[in-house]
Amino acid sequence: MSAFALTALSPLDGRYHAKVAGLRDHFSEHGLIRNRVRVEVEWLKALAAEPALAEIAPFSAATVAELDAVVAAFSPADGEAVKAIEATTNHDVKAMEYWLKKRLGHNAEVMKVSEFIHFACTSEDINNTSHALMLRGGRDEVLLPALDAVIARFRTLAHGLAELPMLSRTHGQPASPTTLGKEMANIAARLLRARAQIAGVSLTAKFNGAVGNYNAHLSAWPEFDWEGFNRRFIESLGLEFNPYTIQIEPHDAMAELFDAAARANTILIDACRDIWMYISLGYFKQKLKEGEVGSSTMPHKVNPIDFENAEGNLGVANAVFRHFSEKLPVSRMQRDLSDSTVLRNMGVGFGHTVLALDSALRGLNKLEAEPARLAADLAECWEVLAEPVQTVMRRYGLENPYEQLKAMTRGKGITREALHGFIAALAIPQSERERLLAMTPASYVGKAAELARRV
Repeated sequence: MSAFALTALSPLDGRYHAKVAGLRDHFSEHGLIRNRVRVEVEWLKALAAEPALAEIAPFSAATVAELDAVVAAFSPADGEAVKAIEATTNHDVKAMEYWLKKRLGHNAEVMKVSEFIHFACTSEDINNTSHALMLRGGRDEVLLPALDAVIARFRTLAHGLAELPMLSRTHGQPASPTTLGKEMANIAARLLRARAQIAGVSLTAKFNGAVGNYNAHLSAWPEFDWEGFNRRFIESLGLEFNPYTIQIEPHDAMAELFDAAARANTILIDACRDIWMYISLGYFKQKLKEGEVGSSTMPHKVNPIDFENAEGNLGVANAVFRHFSEKLPVSRMQRDLSDSTVLRNMGVGFGHTVLALDSALRGLNKLEAEPARLAADLAECWEVLAEPVQTVMRRYGLENPYEQLKAMTRGKGITREALHGFIAALAIPQSERERLLAMTPASYVGKAAELARRV
């Protein structure tokens, strides 16, 4: 571990630095500045390419290529140069504008129209568009692939364990059997729905000036269709244009994304806790890792630390996400600055989520089912067959079926022999009697295997 990692304030930049490296390109200060540069460059290119804006001469292919290269090659050193200017301006977006003019100072075409860099823009036009691009990149390139890997593992477990019977526990008590694979399929199905909601959030951006009315734009070109032009500009970046805003984009789409991510995280918290319990019950064992220690004093321990780590990080992520979704859509009048420092922490919520997904996947990859332990639990719970027996009795009109089975089994269980004796005396067709007598707790799983394979 480097000295920086050892002294970092946040574990995301310290202990877990390598595990969240993929997010750094999107949510770091460098990533934010690079996206700002991208938006400014694309805006200048769009203005220069518009014939109706005659005062802005179109760029040559060479200049367009150089502008694109400024974005593509934007380096940490470039980011440091912007920050050095900010030390004087005390304004991050203005510092980036000054840096861009200096960076392109040798290009005569750009310098001829240099005052159209940041033309008619408020800082929030640049920032909100940059934040949307950051979120899209972090979601599509890092978060969703990590979530997909976890979903894929749950599906593999669901299919591989589809037919392995398991005693359910509703309220922590023995209940109608399922299969271990079906329980994994339940999680996979929930996560698939949550994943679709995360991916389906359309990230919005605005580019309409200081208070959302194109005041500055129209002061220069009053006859030009700025709303249509700016809509096309935002859509060219792969974002949804928001036509109704104050100075800031209201962040409603961001809140939708953070809420969707938090819902997926909540599903995973539920899954981690259940799997923790299955390990405790002995339904799963964990593959051993050479050299790993489970306790500083108890040599036998193999702890479910991956699921515990995932649960903890998911909780931190959700605390951050929920603050985002409650705070960001709220701004006093036409704007206040309280959203700015909050938005700088977007990578924190994503970081703890990605860290949790990594831990959960490691834990899932260690799981091995214990069929003997599952079978032993089922063999001791013949009372779970009270449900099918009383249900068949209902079909054939026998009196008080539920009450009869309740008297026999509630709170005290029943043996196989006692249950079979009860079934043998029932006034039901012989074929039904034989079907019930052939039933065991392990075979009473309904469509569990079919459902597990379908996910």
